[in-house]
Amino acid sequence: MIVWGISALFHDAGVSVIKDGKLVFGAHAERYSGIKHDEKLNYGLLKEAIRHGHPDHVVWYENPWKKRLRQIFSSEVFYGKWYPNPKKYLHDCGIRCPITCTDHHYSHACAGAYTSKFKDATVVVIDAIGEFATCSVWKYQNHLLEKCYETRYPTSMGLLYSAFTKRCGLKPMDEEYITMGMAAWGQPIYVDKIKRDFIKSMNPFKLKRNVHKGIGDYIPGANPMNLAASIQQVCEEFVVDYVRGAINHTGIKNLVYQGGVALNCVANTKLLDVCDDVWIMPNPGDCGNSLGAALSYLQKPLIWPGPYIGTDIAYPYPVDACIKELYTNKMVGVASGRAEFGPRALGHRSLLADPRGHDIKDRVNEIKRRQKFRPFAPAILEEHLHDYFEINTNASPYMQYVGVCKQPDKFPAIVHVDGTSRIQTVGKADSPGFRKLLETWYAKTGCPMLLNTSLNIRGKPMVNTREDADQFEREYGIKVVS
Repeated sequence: MIVWGISALFHDAGVSVIKDGKLVFGAHAERYSGIKHDEKLNYGLLKEAIRHGHPDHVVWYENPWKKRLRQIFSSEVFYGKWYPNPKKYLHDCGIRCPITCTDHHYSHACAGAYTSKFKDATVVVIDAIGEFATCSVWKYQNHLLEKCYETRYPTSMGLLYSAFTKRCGLKPMDEEYITMGMAAWGQPIYVDKIKRDFIKSMNPFKLKRNVHKGIGDYIPGANPMNLAASIQQVCEEFVVDYVRGAINHTGIKNLVYQGGVALNCVANTKLLDVCDDVWIMPNPGDCGNSLGAALSYLQKPLIWPGPYIGTDIAYPYPVDACIKELYTNKMVGVASGRAEFGPRALGHRSLLADPRGHDIKDRVNEIKRRQKFRPFAPAILEEHLHDYFEINTNASPYMQYVGVCKQPDKFPAIVHVDGTSRIQTVGKADSPGFRKLLETWYAKTGCPMLLNTSLNIRGKPMVNTREDADQFEREYGIKVVS
């Protein structure tokens, strides 16, 4: 049996394919259209999904009728378009099999719970908004998810963080990760004021006002770095408090954490001190809800195959070519194997560099058209993690946590201004090709890590195909090997 899950028509459209109980494909629409955060499905994505077989059943990632009701409630229909009928939309895309819908937060919960290793867990979903839910807590036992409680619109930490992202001069629903990066450069001097002005109570969480349309010129003249630092601290406090409350309610200290806010790796790191174990599926936002939608239909766990389930550039991993470019030019693009399902490059569609050079960070930021203050992540051999970083976990394969670098002067390209790094560990069970590259680099240099960032420029999707890689090489002068 082939089940597709689909998310589309809001942002970050995606398709996931489960065939006979195995996850065989998952991809983002933006990688095929070239439009960042593309909300629409496209021919290239659907064509590749169909290569795994035509679907017997398709599940839409949220409930369109509940969403329409919320749009009416919030007056969205008066300044925007009606939410389209997904069945008609999918029929127009050529999909003719039975189509059902599920709830947005249930999709998130299923995506996390059914890909985790846990037999029982507390499941927490925190995002901007689903139909009405903005945060939810679930108990996962015996392969079943039971909703415990939820926080409802217009109270939303995701929307509040996005509103401050806009106030900082960035693009909401897109550049929240930059707000997180900016926070380290500022001082959280407005934390108490934000709480007074926006938050009625933290437990239970309740906002004083609807921030869906933004917060205007809040605190005119404020340094955006200080605003970012302040909302980041508020967010971290909320996430920890909400998760603690969820664990107290369920009595289970294994945590499954999903939703767009789960991409905030600084807040995620605080959860390592709260829980026995944490699982964050590496595509926890709305595109990953395509997988959750399919799993909501099957309602049983699958063996997580890893994040490399997208478009395949079928060559042996180019270890020798990467080493040559790293020695010669200090950086190299790599596009090899199946693309990552998720927003972060994990070695298959990556721009890699020697983390030891003092000019490397500025060079890579210039190539990627990014702000100079923004940091890069290290990919490190898993067994060397604690030799170089202070972090309360033995593995971080999906860049979901930060640690304090023990030797920041030696690795300036991967250390943020606050001394931390967003870490990717590469173990023996992870990507064999990328692992082999790191092992070879370590044997030749004594350095067990490389700078790893996505193979794209700011505002554009990651390279997907070899043709994309060739274009990137021509336009930006960086050798991309396969």
